[in-house]
Amino acid sequence: MTVSDGGSYVNGGAEATESSTLSLDDGDIHVCQGGPRDAPALLLIHGSASSTRSWNPMVPLLTGSHRVIRIDLLGHGRSAKPADRSYAIPDQAPRAGVALDRLGVEHAVVVGHSSGGVVAVALAEQRPDLVTALALVNTGPGLDAFIAPESAATGPTQWPPTDEQIRRFASTAFSRAGYQIPPELLDEVRCMTHHTFTTTMRATRSYLEQRALPDRLAVLGKPLLVIFGEDDRRWRSSSAFDYRAVPGAKVELLPGLGHSPLLEDPPRTAAPLLAFTAIHAIRVD
Repeated sequence: MTVSDGGSYVNGGAEATESSTLSLDDGDIHVCQGGPRDAPALLLIHGSASSTRSWNPMVPLLTGSHRVIRIDLLGHGRSAKPADRSYAIPDQAPRAGVALDRLGVEHAVVVGHSSGGVVAVALAEQRPDLVTALALVNTGPGLDAFIAPESAATGPTQWPPTDEQIRRFASTAFSRAGYQIPPELLDEVRCMTHHTFTTTMRATRSYLEQRALPDRLAVLGKPLLVIFGEDDRRWRSSSAFDYRAVPGAKVELLPGLGHSPLLEDPPRTAAPLLAFTAIHAIRVD
């Protein structure tokens, strides 16, 4: 079942955006779509404590040539936040797959930012028929690439968190001190429950503990693009080259950008992605 939530939709045009809700067994999933419906599908998956809105600056650069689909993973954004459902990566991934099925998408290039890239890899493992190629944006390949925070706490120590706690937590997502974090992204952290915040963080760690991403990807045979802000303060940027263990993988380092190049410099981030999808996206007949 698809329920419209009255989101904006401009008929035609590269920047048309439609917002809706998909009712899944585990809870409602918020979906945004833009671009021509007969264009190659591009699924964008956000990172931890974020939402579809983290992709907002990138969308106008992509919808001219793609059907751009964004989802709020369960527990995030405008999707449901049930306390009695699993937030493990192998359970988040099939929800994204079901969302594409409901939208009538048979093939998609899947793009994930940070832990969203982990979900993208799991989706490719589970649904190789659906995922034609993968692009990972500042997704750490394994836990040995993680840069430990200066303080012992990895997130807010009280709930709901204070503005200062959220800013401190989010500060390492950008390359330079004093970067003005978009207020709507701070709101996304505040709108999570403490359970979904902590559980989704642990889920990513657990998945990477089981097996590093390059090892998972090497056996899938999917085209792979890795984009990495060279000044990432959460994952060692040199670890991007670990993905070269995947046959044919292409790695793009972006100097001067940090963990969130999609927000810091959308055009520079979009350029290698568009070149990649021009080769690997499948057009709808």
